[in-house]
Amino acid sequence: MTTTRIAKFEQALRSAIQIDSLVIEDESHLHAGHAGAQGGAGHYRIHISSPAFKGLNRVQKHRLVYDALSAWMPHEIHALAIITN
Repeated sequence: MTTTRIAKFEQALRSAIQIDSLVIEDESHLHAGHAGAQGGAGHYRIHISSPAFKGLNRVQKHRLVYDALSAWMPHEIHALAIITN
């Protein structure tokens, strides 16, 4: 299921944002027993580089990512760490 989720997230991001590089890591195993893990929603770390980020501050960059993934929050994504370039 994790691979399927990551593939869905990647497709949504690539559809919404022009991307130079993208790595999505599932860190859910690091949060086993955490309240957010009980419902099946995962913890993910995204490393993303995009020309669309040029001139944007950190909050604006993160909003682009969150907007692209909003369909899966909070049911499939409980926590999201975003590293932008």
